[in-house]
Amino acid sequence: MQRSTGNDPSLALLSGDPVAVYNVQVAMRNATDVPCPSKLVEYLTMKQPPYPGSSIGFVILGAISVLFWWRPIAETVGLALASDAYTHILLVVPLSGVLIYLDSKAVRTGPQPSPPAGWALLALALLIGCYGKWGMAGAADDVRLSLSVVALVTWWIASVMVWFGARTSRSVLLPLFLLFLFVPLPEVALNVIVRSLQYGSAWMAALLFQAVGEPVQRDGILVSLTNLDIEVTKECSSIRSSWLLVVTTIVLADLFLRSWWRRALLIAAALPLSVMKNGLRVFTIGELGTRIDPGFFDGNLHHHGGIVFFGIAVVAVGALLWVLRRTELPIAKESSVPAES
Repeated sequence: MQRSTGNDPSLALLSGDPVAVYNVQVAMRNATDVPCPSKLVEYLTMKQPPYPGSSIGFVILGAISVLFWWRPIAETVGLALASDAYTHILLVVPLSGVLIYLDSKAVRTGPQPSPPAGWALLALALLIGCYGKWGMAGAADDVRLSLSVVALVTWWIASVMVWFGARTSRSVLLPLFLLFLFVPLPEVALNVIVRSLQYGSAWMAALLFQAVGEPVQRDGILVSLTNLDIEVTKECSSIRSSWLLVVTTIVLADLFLRSWWRRALLIAAALPLSVMKNGLRVFTIGELGTRIDPGFFDGNLHHHGGIVFFGIAVVAVGALLWVLRRTELPIAKESSVPAES
């Protein structure tokens, strides 16, 4: 006999009955007017017990990685603490760990280790690590560091495959992808990204000035108004907030979206939004400085106002997420309700 769940949502969740779970999802959405992450319900209804053997093996491989790559790890963390362009690195591993935990708990079947593929990837990671450590004596230090951390991240991904299997690895694919943002880009690659943000921000600012009827000319990263020249320097590229916006979209996509094309669309939106928010910042400071008070050119909004425009970009991401989530909910409802017999 099945015990009746009645009106108790906790009993409905624990029962595992798909109709009851669906009703709880609908009730939670109606009560909060906020999309309920399906991962939360999946976690609450998960009946699989823990698997200490797999966890112990995974911890052992993790400890080996720390022992072998301790110097690149220390250098990467030091770089993140010292440079705004790498600040996001400090968030990557904790956020990825939390998402991997939530995603793996939502898998209905227990770990199914994949030794052949996993051990092959571990061997590849070790080869890359050894080459980065001893086989690149003539390479620049930042290039060697990047390659070493790529090997480290590959080792972590292979460890998941070895002890938890292909099914679990697929379920946590996006958090595993997030781990690659732990890799510090070499200076030559970082300069390309910063330069692109500079040019994109100058182009966006000039477009906004034109939209309000301001006479403007642009030459590369230089925006010229009637009585003012604005140069979008490296310090004004907003590289830190742009990385943070990418990390934010990855986390939101993993928590609230199911389909891969919707996830990819949300993450890809971080790139144009990074340019748009910084162009808006240049435009706003230019307008305030020319029309209200020249002090805005060297004021708090210029030096510490990045969080304001980052918040505007996050609101835009939230709006896009809402649209994508709304288009996904009807599909989720159809697949959640079992066919009537």
